[in-house]
Amino acid sequence: MTLRAVRLRLRSLTARLVLTAVALVVAVTVLTGALSTLAARSYLTGQLDHQVVDSLDRVQRMPGGGADRNPRLGHLGPPEGDDPDGDEDGDRLGQAVDTITAIWPTAGGPGLVDVIDQGKDGTPSRRDLPQDVLGELDNVSADGKPHDVHLKHLGGYRVAVTTVGDTKVAAGLPTHPVTEVVSKLLGWQALLICLAAVVGLAGSQLLVRRQLRPLRQVAATAHDVARLPLAEGDIDLAQRVPEHLTDEYSEVGQVGAALNTLLEHVESSLTARHRSEQQVRQFVADASHELRTPLATIVGYSELAQRHPDDLTAMRTALGKVDEESRRMTTLVEDLLLLARLDSGRPLEQRPVDLTRLLLEAVSDARVLAPDHRWKLQLPERALEVVGDEDRLHQVVTNLLANARKYTPAGTTVTVAARDGGFSVHDDGPGFPPELVGHAFERFARADAARNRQGGVGLGLALVDAIVSAHGGQVSLHSRPGDTCIDVALPQRGPDR
Repeated sequence: MTLRAVRLRLRSLTARLVLTAVALVVAVTVLTGALSTLAARSYLTGQLDHQVVDSLDRVQRMPGGGADRNPRLGHLGPPEGDDPDGDEDGDRLGQAVDTITAIWPTAGGPGLVDVIDQGKDGTPSRRDLPQDVLGELDNVSADGKPHDVHLKHLGGYRVAVTTVGDTKVAAGLPTHPVTEVVSKLLGWQALLICLAAVVGLAGSQLLVRRQLRPLRQVAATAHDVARLPLAEGDIDLAQRVPEHLTDEYSEVGQVGAALNTLLEHVESSLTARHRSEQQVRQFVADASHELRTPLATIVGYSELAQRHPDDLTAMRTALGKVDEESRRMTTLVEDLLLLARLDSGRPLEQRPVDLTRLLLEAVSDARVLAPDHRWKLQLPERALEVVGDEDRLHQVVTNLLANARKYTPAGTTVTVAARDGGFSVHDDGPGFPPELVGHAFERFARADAARNRQGGVGLGLALVDAIVSAHGGQVSLHSRPGDTCIDVALPQRGPDR
């Protein structure tokens, strides 16, 4: 495995969690071992100091108090009746104890040392204290407290020195029993730390992998979705994170729930995109069909006029149809251009519009165009104003009245009611077909599947919806037999205008 691959693996969440867990185990183990070692060393040193102080007391309790003795004489062994090893606390060190006791004049000079060397036969031996070692003892503070001293040729000792009259008395014990115990303890702790690291590494890998298994399942769902072809077409995005992995009280559950929410949003967006693409295709097909029909009519009558140039009746008929279809095509193209402008977000005029006058004129025109309908206008006592483009709002009203005129039979009552911030158009005709109610404001939406052009090309209500939306308003439809109402909500004129 290359160094780069190792670095990449160490960047994974599993590796980081495992390393963190192992580091914590090692740190806790090291800290525990250090504290236990310090505690053991402190305890053993305390026991050793206790023995040193006892030895110093025994020297001072000797006959003559130590001060009346020949300063060149040293204690040859423990007082009669005492344990040869110093006291029973020494046995707890698990080592043979060499006890040093020395007496020398405070003015300096030769002294003696008794080294109780606990050999195989348990017989203590005596050696004279070298002058340089006596000098080292002479430099120890004579406060009666144990101090660490390294004696030449003898090693490390805990030595307590005190002054009795004109002499100094010293007692000491070697520190190697404590050092050996601490060294062995450190060795065992190092071994235990290594074992803890190995066990922690194996155990944390097992636990972390098990705990991250739900996260891998969430990632697998995301990978399955990523492999789907989402660029085009109708997308069936059925993949979801299992319900048992969406518990929002856990971190993995929060990720799973968030992913499911994201997938639902993506699915709805893709569905909307596909529907929009289908609408665009249908829009292009419908527009092409609607434009092709008048163009074919114009071409046909043009050919008829060319074949009968001397027939004035045929010429007049042909020119009349050409003019009619040209106007029809012009209206269709203008409507398509207006929809394109509104779709592009081109702003409309924002001026105060007298809604009362606009409705009066539109209803008056409708009465002339469809005298067989009953037209009613309900206006409040005061004049109403809205903010917007007057020409486009006039187009909204005329389209709604034209829709009611074309798709309702004679004798239908059409009521236009104005209110603050909008108006409504109600009729008691047969109403919209149920399958068309949800699509009435879509472009080229018509009830006649055979494309009967009696009622138009299906852009009237689409223009109404687009114009009202461009004004920041909203249009809604409620329809059932005998009760059809289209409501238009528009922004009102502000008080500062």
